[in-house]
Amino acid sequence: MTASTKAPRRALEPIERVSEVLFGLIMVLTFTGALSVAEAGRADVREMLIGALGCNLAWGIIDAVFYLMACLADKGRDLATFLAVRRATDPREAQRLIAGALPPIVTSVMEPTELASLHQRLKQLPEPPGLARLSWNDWKGGLGVLLFVFLTTFPVVLPFVFLQDIAPALRISNAIAIALLATSGAIFGRITGRSPWVAGIGMVIFGALLVAVTMALGG
Repeated sequence: MTASTKAPRRALEPIERVSEVLFGLIMVLTFTGALSVAEAGRADVREMLIGALGCNLAWGIIDAVFYLMACLADKGRDLATFLAVRRATDPREAQRLIAGALPPIVTSVMEPTELASLHQRLKQLPEPPGLARLSWNDWKGGLGVLLFVFLTTFPVVLPFVFLQDIAPALRISNAIAIALLATSGAIFGRITGRSPWVAGIGMVIFGALLVAVTMALGG
């Protein structure tokens, strides 16, 4: 119920990791896909690397800020509920607030006496702080989000760093991107109870379509 008693918020849930990898891959593929094997030189490759990494770094920072905002919002909502429960004079109102803060599946199996017991135990807790604040774990989670989003681009752009010839670098880069898309799809399949193989192939096709649409729209 409070920031001090609630389990720490995970920086990225599994489905969020898949989404972030997919988004990062789409962004970097729009940069690598714009390279012309016949015409591009090292200056073009350097410009592509700076653009791809800079774009994903910017999005990593934005995602980290959104994550911290979500953490603060969760803590603020929990604190408001906790204070409302402590100040409630009607036991039924306090129980309603507690039930509203719990997952519906948990509330459905709880008896009124259990909610009343929770109410009494919450009233015995120390007075909470006046304002919700971010914890050290929240800041570490934000940094983890930033690094996760940013580092997903590295495997795709590394061939351009080590290979002077653009053609093989592009082929290896695309192979790595396909492997990452397939892996993300397989993870998504396991999360949603579908065949990892089918989901992996579907994610490769879906990712390719998104890249094509993004590039067609000038992204």
